[in-house]
Amino acid sequence: MDVEKIQKRLRFFTAERDWEQFHSPKNLVMALAGETGELVELFQWLSEEESYEIAKKEDKIFVEEEVADIAIYLLRICDKLSIDLEKAVNNKIEKNGIKYPVALSKGKATKYNRL
Repeated sequence: MDVEKIQKRLRFFTAERDWEQFHSPKNLVMALAGETGELVELFQWLSEEESYEIAKKEDKIFVEEEVADIAIYLLRICDKLSIDLEKAVNNKIEKNGIKYPVALSKGKATKYNRL
């Protein structure tokens, strides 16, 4: 995924519609939360097994659309706040590696402060 290319496309899309006035970081974060809720809704009453099966059904398109909405808002937030998403993700993976050493966390779903 070429993040910069997508962000440029989103900037153009937003400017063309004069939506920049609505895209404050606060509003974008609130919209992201709303879209996340819509994704949650698709899985809310599914069993663990059914949650894997959704990818094989026609409902997969709804999951794809919500995931795309989430990605769009996340990319807009990063763009507005000058956050390098790739760098932020890599830094967080490194930090999580320290917080969750393999020897203590392997096979466990325990929070780092309880390992």
